[in-house]
Amino acid sequence: MKAQCWKVAVAMGVLALASGCAQQMPAPEESGAAENVVAPPAIDNAVAVLHPTAGNEVSGTVHFAREGDGVRVSLRIEHLSPGKHGFHVHEYGDCSAADGTSAGGHFNPFDAPHAARDAAERHVGDLGNVTADDSGVAETEFVDTRIALQGVALEKAASILGRAVIVHGGEDDLTSQPSGDAGPRVACGVVGIAAAPAMD
Repeated sequence: MKAQCWKVAVAMGVLALASGCAQQMPAPEESGAAENVVAPPAIDNAVAVLHPTAGNEVSGTVHFAREGDGVRVSLRIEHLSPGKHGFHVHEYGDCSAADGTSAGGHFNPFDAPHAARDAAERHVGDLGNVTADDSGVAETEFVDTRIALQGVALEKAASILGRAVIVHGGEDDLTSQPSGDAGPRVACGVVGIAAAPAMD
């Protein structure tokens, strides 16, 4: 009986001590902890350096820069066959497979159909085609409002950081499901955070 009383007394003492500590500990907002939380810096620039898949020579650089409510995409790709080539952001930032298939399918977080870049509904990663001239160089820029550089998913846009840019060997017909029948993947590059471009 005495042993049981002793255990009860000890338990009550522990509870009282814990209660007293809880009362003495200031809440995070009282201690200024909330004021010390630092928001991550805005991500305004990203880049994907394209490397050829097995048996190809395609290479290039794609720059992404936040601009208003969208992202400006600027690219130069070399060693393409003349004509149009499918140009997409794919789900995974993994270019390890020889044929680029490790990058997965088109980045499509909202389960939309494959379509043209200006379509009302499309994969976030659907960036249409790039056109190579007779020397095999594609060089262009445009602003897209579905891709983003920050945030996991916004209302109609989603972050492409850490995902892959894929260039295809053929033209994206912009209608065939699920990927536009654009042929093999001839180049792959992972989108990473970049420094702001140097001022002239």
